[in-house]
Amino acid sequence: MPKVAIYNMQGNQVGELDLNEEIFGTEVNKPLLHQAVVGHLASLRRGTHSTKTRAMVSGGGRKPWRQKGTGRARVGSTRNPVWTKGGVAFGPHPREYGFKMPRKARRVALKSALTDKVNNGNLIVLEELNMAEPKTKEMAQILGALKAPNALVITDIENANVEKSARNIPGVTPIDAEGINVYNVLAHEKLVITKEAVARVEEVFAHA
Repeated sequence: MPKVAIYNMQGNQVGELDLNEEIFGTEVNKPLLHQAVVGHLASLRRGTHSTKTRAMVSGGGRKPWRQKGTGRARVGSTRNPVWTKGGVAFGPHPREYGFKMPRKARRVALKSALTDKVNNGNLIVLEELNMAEPKTKEMAQILGALKAPNALVITDIENANVEKSARNIPGVTPIDAEGINVYNVLAHEKLVITKEAVARVEEVFAHA
């Protein structure tokens, strides 16, 4: 069973925590990690590019010249793709690039990402993360004490003070336990997670 240290907000170790092996001690499935990251990035593409086909451009209603006898190539419309100001053949049109992974595959990928953080010593568990008011400087001091300048900060529930304190720090992303995904986990060097958030993650994903 994986075991990690628990730290306070001053960066001092105050205990240890046994992690659920089904989530933080599984085999790392690299192909599924790759698929999850590609799927996430693909879903962010807007896909609003568009071109006009020959049916969309103006003009071209009349045949430019008769079919035979002129010595020129036969043509039916001035708006065919070969002509200037003609339509575009096989051009891009609005589409969705994202794709959905099976639910079980998504969960295996997330467990693999969390396990990878534990294996590399990049999972930092906080005893608590309570802030009376939004203070970016205070949050920077906490992350500095934990030696986590590039971190995904995970709380058990949405915490407005933590979010406002962390969101302006370059390389730091605040999120609640139910909003984590493979891309966010892998995109940050460290995972700073509260003890309550660990329990929340284990509750949601233990038997998935």
